[in-house]
Amino acid sequence: MNCRTFIIFLFSGFSYLVLNAQGKVVFRLLDADRKESIPAAIVKEHNKTCGISDSLGIVNISLSQGTHVLEFRCIGYYETEIKLEAPFTGIQTVYMKPTVNALDEVSVVASARNNQKIENSPLKVEVLGKEEMNEENVIKPANIVGLLSDVSGVQIQQSSAVSGNSNVRIQGLDGRYTQVLRDGMPLYEGFSGGFGILSIPPLDLKQVELIKGSASTLYGGGAIGGLVNIISKTPGNKQQVVATINQTTLAETNLNTFLSKKYEHLGYTFYAGFTRQMAVDVNKDGFSDTPELNSLVIHPKLFWYLDDNTLINAGYSVTVENRLGGDMLVIDKKPDLVHQFFEKNTTNRQSGEIKLERRFNENIKLEFKNSFSSFNRRIFTNTHSFNGNQLNYFSELTVLVPYKSNSLVAGINFIGDRFKKLPSDAILLSDVGNDIVGAFVQNTWNIADKVVFEAGLRDDYHFQYGNFILPRLAVFYRLNSNWAMRSGFGMGYKTPSALTSQLIDYDIEKIEPISSAVKSESSVGYNLEVNYKTVWGNGNSFFINHAFFLTSISNPIVATEQQISGNVSFNNATAPLITKGFDTYVKMEVNDWELYAGYTFTIAERTYLAQNNFVPLTPKNKIAFTLVHDVDEIGLKVGLEGSYTSSQYRLDATKTPAYPFFSAMVEKSFGEHFSVVLNAENLLDYRQSNVESLYTGTITQPNFNPIWAPIDGRVVNLSVKYKL
Repeated sequence: MNCRTFIIFLFSGFSYLVLNAQGKVVFRLLDADRKESIPAAIVKEHNKTCGISDSLGIVNISLSQGTHVLEFRCIGYYETEIKLEAPFTGIQTVYMKPTVNALDEVSVVASARNNQKIENSPLKVEVLGKEEMNEENVIKPANIVGLLSDVSGVQIQQSSAVSGNSNVRIQGLDGRYTQVLRDGMPLYEGFSGGFGILSIPPLDLKQVELIKGSASTLYGGGAIGGLVNIISKTPGNKQQVVATINQTTLAETNLNTFLSKKYEHLGYTFYAGFTRQMAVDVNKDGFSDTPELNSLVIHPKLFWYLDDNTLINAGYSVTVENRLGGDMLVIDKKPDLVHQFFEKNTTNRQSGEIKLERRFNENIKLEFKNSFSSFNRRIFTNTHSFNGNQLNYFSELTVLVPYKSNSLVAGINFIGDRFKKLPSDAILLSDVGNDIVGAFVQNTWNIADKVVFEAGLRDDYHFQYGNFILPRLAVFYRLNSNWAMRSGFGMGYKTPSALTSQLIDYDIEKIEPISSAVKSESSVGYNLEVNYKTVWGNGNSFFINHAFFLTSISNPIVATEQQISGNVSFNNATAPLITKGFDTYVKMEVNDWELYAGYTFTIAERTYLAQNNFVPLTPKNKIAFTLVHDVDEIGLKVGLEGSYTSSQYRLDATKTPAYPFFSAMVEKSFGEHFSVVLNAENLLDYRQSNVESLYTGTITQPNFNPIWAPIDGRVVNLSVKYKL
């Protein structure tokens, strides 16, 4: 079956499902305290599953005429029972009372695509939820870099000392193997990935979902090492207003605000944020360690509730940034014949998205989403100027069909991008584009309340690099109420691109075009894990997860910097890139104390090298913890974070020293509306510049060394937050 035939077949299946689905009674499940929707709740009659609520808490079931006693169950809520006489017209609202000891691990996430509770999902998804977003908003309001760096198995790699650009590395793999999505849509790929996570404010987010390991079967090429899905906030029934003012000792000022409200048929969210950062030379070597930055982010979004089964939302986002780094005298507008080096980045990202959800009888849900993004970046240095634009476009149609206690999800999508060089100095790269048509199907079987088995298959057709078949198998097994196991296998691919994230930010004028002889990378990933949880007393809980991982990437694309010209070329290596290890993390809540602790052991090898086959800047051992004590009686919260990063190999095969990192925070609430936060990062003031110079060469022509440790030193910030 060719790609076109498969797509026609899939569309036919959609039509059949929509036309033949029927139901009689509609239930809306709401949290009794917060009046928020409850997704993934199970409705049972005589211990038989009748349906599962969707992301809006809606479930449609068929009932014969007569009296019915229905049970509504959802982890984190007390079981609720109602008696109903059928036939019944209208919508029956069911309020479920939350328990006080629900674990965070039982959240329902969008990234799994199957409405399965995360606790029982064969696909492991870690969620940073509402509490983490609120805390990060008053600690680092401008972006989510610090938030992601606290997660075990995740490494935020700063790739440029001048611009501050960073990328997300998971399980020892380069940032180009991590796919970053916004509400399930790719907006940060290739050239447009520049400064991606540096421009995403936490106040605008409901949660961040992370998948460690292959997720390409669900989301296409690029999700080899893992996936970061950034979920925007949605409006609630109550008016929400949040405003934050933040000031740091590193001369950074943040002003953020968020508003939202849901009415009967209309809702909205609105975010606006401004950041002003002065250039600072922390180590007094004459070059900025943090760039001068002016940033403005605006993101309005509208929601139309056409009826109880139809939701449309549309949003538009604008991010404008100006970054200037380099020689401090140049930044201060005092250049001379020696002090000339600078790099200025001006970026403008505009994106629009629209999403339609339509529920049919028997909980069948049809979803269409579309996004379009334009990213423009201008780079000015003392020797070169460049101006380029990338367009990203994405459309997807999916259907979710729950049946009995199982579910089927299938979809088709079209993904593309266009990179275009605008008037600027000469570069080696030419205009390039990518277009991919993909189709996927995934079925989830719940077997005997203990086993969940999942099988998925994706077929992507890249108009230049051909066809990619990506299978995935996963199983979850619950031994008892405390112990569970999960294992999986998945394949992925990555097509060649000269503009994806690298360990080093190469000068764009030195990057050569991808040769037609370069092949796509392909991957195989495995995971095996066991977890234990228990709950006792009044809200006390303990959860531990231990996971093994292995990823092998064939035909890895290697960047090589030529000694004479300095140009950067790309070629396939002859043997695979392999990362393996294990990841352990613990979450515990006892009385008013919360603890998160993680340890990651990683071996990353470039097997195509006879010597020094390590992956540079990849620590073998990483330990991190977060401890928070909440004293509600006096409105006080205190927290301590710490990490230990073991030695790493530099590019020249020498080793860096290991280093610790500690932070502390105290928050005081004044009534329901105001709070003040004092936070200190890098308490020990550990800096890479205390070990080695951050650059080689001369002041006029510096060559900056790769970054393996903090360079901005100790930073203290004070935030004031107002919440209505």
